[in-house]
Amino acid sequence: MSNTIASLNRKISSAADLQAVVRTMKAMAASNINQYERAVNASDGYFRTLQLGLAACLQKNKAFESQDSAIPVIPTTQPYAKAENSRIGAVVFGSDQGLVGQFNDVMIEFVTHTLNELTGRKVIWGVGERIQSGLANCHFEEGERFALPGSIGAITPLVGRILMDIEAQREKFEITEVYLFHNQPQSKSAYAPACQRLLPLDEQWQQELCSIRWPTSNLPEIINNRQTTLLAFINEYILLSLFRACTESLASENASRLLAMQRAEKNIEELLENFNQTYHRIRQSNIDEELSDIISGFGALQGISSQKRS
Repeated sequence: MSNTIASLNRKISSAADLQAVVRTMKAMAASNINQYERAVNASDGYFRTLQLGLAACLQKNKAFESQDSAIPVIPTTQPYAKAENSRIGAVVFGSDQGLVGQFNDVMIEFVTHTLNELTGRKVIWGVGERIQSGLANCHFEEGERFALPGSIGAITPLVGRILMDIEAQREKFEITEVYLFHNQPQSKSAYAPACQRLLPLDEQWQQELCSIRWPTSNLPEIINNRQTTLLAFINEYILLSLFRACTESLASENASRLLAMQRAEKNIEELLENFNQTYHRIRQSNIDEELSDIISGFGALQGISSQKRS
């Protein structure tokens, strides 16, 4: 019995230590969610402004195009040349760390299903060690590997490195399209996989932007060189799309970790309750046995005393 009680004490102590770790990770995940969600919300207004700016430039270009057929719709965006070794590039945001539930598994399944619907060779730029190892078994070509940033300030340098690699592949005419894959937060504890075609900036993309209505009755005027302005808007649009994808993925990762830690905390509480109940039951059984021994011993002593007196 003593060995059983000692073993239970060790288990209770280990479970309590684990509970403290889980609670710490839960608090950190909740704090990180707020940090990344604030960054996403802060970029919403700027992204909307970029869309309006692009819409204004494209609408103005279409107006000039109707007057001069020599002016292309997007003169700053060169067409993607088709080559025998052309590929579809996919930037996939996952996680570097574990304890995130189905976060990476959901993304891997979504990426595989989406890319299998597209024709051509595919190359994956994995962002996050866990997603990289998971996608390695999906029979896609592996491109550059990137580590996830540990803070908001480290996202922009990461985006710059991704863009440099994309541009290097474009210059070699090895990619025709670029897609972004990331988990998008739905609430504090929910997320869903999302896909965005980043490049090329084709006629469909232009039409979608041109359909945006200007929020006021005063239409904008483009000052100075409209082609330079358009190029600046396009570059910022691509950079911000990557920034938002990374930020939303990090917010979703921490939401998934928070949910996993909540489940773990509940399981540990149930385990501790079972351990404590078992401990108290065994302890009570030991006490009952000791009392029974004492009573039996007392009865035996009384019997011996009676025999002596007789």
